[in-house]
Amino acid sequence: MALSVTVAKQLCIFLQNKPGVLAKLCRALAAEKIDMKAISVADSLDHAVVRLVVDKPVAARRLFEDHNLLVIENDLVGLTLPDRPGELGRVAARLAKARLNISYLYGSVPAPGRVATIFMRVEAPSAKVLAALKGL
Repeated sequence: MALSVTVAKQLCIFLQNKPGVLAKLCRALAAEKIDMKAISVADSLDHAVVRLVVDKPVAARRLFEDHNLLVIENDLVGLTLPDRPGELGRVAARLAKARLNISYLYGSVPAPGRVATIFMRVEAPSAKVLAALKGL
């Protein structure tokens, strides 16, 4: 399997860091039939920073704004790559060669030996990132 590269929309929101708040968010997304493709939650002092990739970013943004949540939208690079040692290293090396920095990333491997899905924030225009990864 070859590397697949796309551009994905990420929605970043700030939630109170207390029991039940994330569950409420998940229920609201489910009620609107919005599917999460990836999620990252990082805590700060009294809030959690939630980064989401969803199948309906416009509807999710509207839902969050209707609940008075600040929403920050960014482009991420979405990668699907083989689940084997060194694959992410090849991507990181290619970006480094192009002098492009990875700010953060998150991802998963649904089953060992299959494919990995990674979402990364690179501080550069998407076209430049895609060009750097072409042919991998």
